[in-house]
Amino acid sequence: MSPLGKEALVAQFSAYAAHVDTAILGKAYDFSAKAHGAQARASGEQYFVHCQSVATSLVEWKMDLPTICAGLLHDTLEDTPVTEAIMRAEFGDEITRLVVGVTKLEHLEYSSRDDVQAENWRKMLLATAQDIRVIVIKLADRLHNMQTLGYLSPERQQRIAHETMALYAPLAHRLGMFQLKGELEDLAFKHLWPKEYADLEAKVSALLAARESTLRKFKEAVEKALAKSDIPHRILSRTKSLNSIYGKMQRQDKPFEEIQDSLGVRIITDSISNCYALLGIVHTEFKPVSGSFTDYISIPKMNLYQSLHTTVMGPGGELVEIQLRTEEMHRTAEYGIAAHWRYKTGEHAKDLHLEEKLNWLRQWIEWLQDLKSPREFLDSLKTDLELNQVFVFTPAGEVKPLPAGATPLDFAFAVHTDIGYSCVGAQVNNKMVRLDYQLKSGDICKIITKRGSMPKKDWLMFVKTARARSKIRHYLREKGIVA
Repeated sequence: MSPLGKEALVAQFSAYAAHVDTAILGKAYDFSAKAHGAQARASGEQYFVHCQSVATSLVEWKMDLPTICAGLLHDTLEDTPVTEAIMRAEFGDEITRLVVGVTKLEHLEYSSRDDVQAENWRKMLLATAQDIRVIVIKLADRLHNMQTLGYLSPERQQRIAHETMALYAPLAHRLGMFQLKGELEDLAFKHLWPKEYADLEAKVSALLAARESTLRKFKEAVEKALAKSDIPHRILSRTKSLNSIYGKMQRQDKPFEEIQDSLGVRIITDSISNCYALLGIVHTEFKPVSGSFTDYISIPKMNLYQSLHTTVMGPGGELVEIQLRTEEMHRTAEYGIAAHWRYKTGEHAKDLHLEEKLNWLRQWIEWLQDLKSPREFLDSLKTDLELNQVFVFTPAGEVKPLPAGATPLDFAFAVHTDIGYSCVGAQVNNKMVRLDYQLKSGDICKIITKRGSMPKKDWLMFVKTARARSKIRHYLREKGIVA
């Protein structure tokens, strides 16, 4: 998407926030353009184009006015004579706080040295804990930097692409920003493995051309089947990102030609009950693939993602993955955390439940801050950013989503801190297991506790979640067992 000029930026913002006075947006645009003046980037283009591009992404994600202004201004404190005092006088506390938050992150670069990298990410997460919008601006900044990465030296391309793949793309995923995650991964993939990228891009393009008519016929067949129901819906085509296809090839050790679900469709409707009703029609009309159905509506992912997933056999025998979701779920799936700053038509209030929806993220960040060892911090960060999940049940039927590889101890701390502290054993599916047993989706886990029992130092060797590590370490530190 080309960077928007001032009038277009204001117009696009007003399209979803008609009640908001945009004077300060125009002011931020002019202020940033003047501050950066004749500065140029490695590409040779004016530096201000980068600020425009960041703001354009933020408008595309339908962020609020202070965030977009801060996007325009995000490099002024770092790269121009503008001071924090001047900015506060011109734009007030909120916008200035966001710009300061992003400015502190500007020199975070990937380093193989654990302590440097861990400290950089600790700073980023602290800034994020204070205002989640800081990381959204930083992600918009990273997206444009990745889009223009080709102008840097090969060494810097590799370093920035590696950091993007290892930490920024997973963070976008953790925030539920799937569209952005796919873009960042594909841009990083292109620079890290250019030959593999070019080869796969050619194959996917050929597949799209070859399967265009097949997909069109399948959509027509689905449309015909659903038309009988009078349930409101729309159908979208879906193509997996190149990096996700490549990852699946690696995991399954299969060539591209054997990857079945690189194409699929989404069915979007108006209510949860209609998602299930449409699923019933789809399964009646098309043969479902055994074991392919997953219900992320009843059990949402940790990043708020909700959809029904199923794979069916199309009229020509091809396998097609179908995702069913409501319009609200679709917005959250596309924009994740960013979706919750969207203005409601005709209302002056933002999402009233935003704080509640962000509590899990803030809590996760707090747990990570408690980890002192750089290696432990990075390992926990990468574990918690990894969204391969298992869903484990309490004996009462309550479900707890955990990262793949989680243990009964992680489960115990997910239920309650005191249960974790007093854990002495665990039963999984009515059988005693070790505390380092790796849980699987569908397991029913019962934690055995004993009054007066206390956490052991060796628990830190095998727990997976930041919450469990933080709670164990806090207890042991209080007792003077660890530093």
